[in-house]
Amino acid sequence: MLNLVRLHVLSELSRRGTIAATARALSYTPSAVSQQLAQLERETGVVLLERIGRGVRLTGDAEALVEHADAAIARLERAESELAASQSALRGALSVASFQSVVVAIVPNALDRMAEQNPGLRVDITQREHEQAYDGLLSHEFDLILGEQYPGVPERVRSGIDRSDLLMDPLCLAIPAVGPLAARPRRLSDLADAPWVMDPDDTPTGRWARSVCRRAGFEPAVKVESPDLLLHAHLVRTGHAVAFIPALISSPHLDGLTLVSLPDHPHRVLYTAARSGRAAHPAVRAFRTALSDTLEAQRPETPAWSLALEA
Repeated sequence: MLNLVRLHVLSELSRRGTIAATARALSYTPSAVSQQLAQLERETGVVLLERIGRGVRLTGDAEALVEHADAAIARLERAESELAASQSALRGALSVASFQSVVVAIVPNALDRMAEQNPGLRVDITQREHEQAYDGLLSHEFDLILGEQYPGVPERVRSGIDRSDLLMDPLCLAIPAVGPLAARPRRLSDLADAPWVMDPDDTPTGRWARSVCRRAGFEPAVKVESPDLLLHAHLVRTGHAVAFIPALISSPHLDGLTLVSLPDHPHRVLYTAARSGRAAHPAVRAFRTALSDTLEAQRPETPAWSLALEA
């Protein structure tokens, strides 16, 4: 019978593309990954890898085997979920990856709910950006991730993923309440010469922000690049930049900022994602419920805009 651990290594290699990346994802050494794959070739009796320069490429047989491996792993996860559901109380650990604005705004209250309702379950939170979170989810590093999708930035379709939307979160322009940058713009293009703080341009949020400015007819002068939205708010508050801010950040982090409604009222979608085989696990379901209940209790509302930009 084929060894499931070695099949998982092959599956991870199909996603990561290199032995080195696979080793990092699985906390193995590269030589250990190579040994596992060589043993799997001996077990199957077929060639699974082709040498391409310094790298490797999966053969057709290997790609077919990966499909079976992923299906087998998902089936075992469903079995684990059914066993866990038969128990009277949740125990163990749930590993969650999230990004900063959700960690700041709703995760603390969701953790309080989990501690009260499921005291035997430990919830571990790791901050990760979008692609890193998905990589960790598919590698079984995380059981659940919190993600975000920005308008006009397509979400890459990933097989074997169960996604559940949480919230439509308004996106707004933030300008300082006082100082040279506090002049109220009529159009976004009025800020063509202003200093901006934005996420890096290789992130979905950074690409969205730049595309909004480009559609308004200018290339933003990005003076600070950072994925830290609290830093964005602080730089705006202190008069050093203007920024796009999601409404979920809310006060007190937005105190001292003027919030401006953008044309067409863009939103980001906040969601949770789990592997399909893990989605029915009671710990995953409990944390999803805790997040939804927290949002319902906090009732995030559309901000009281100070002004609205013209299209």
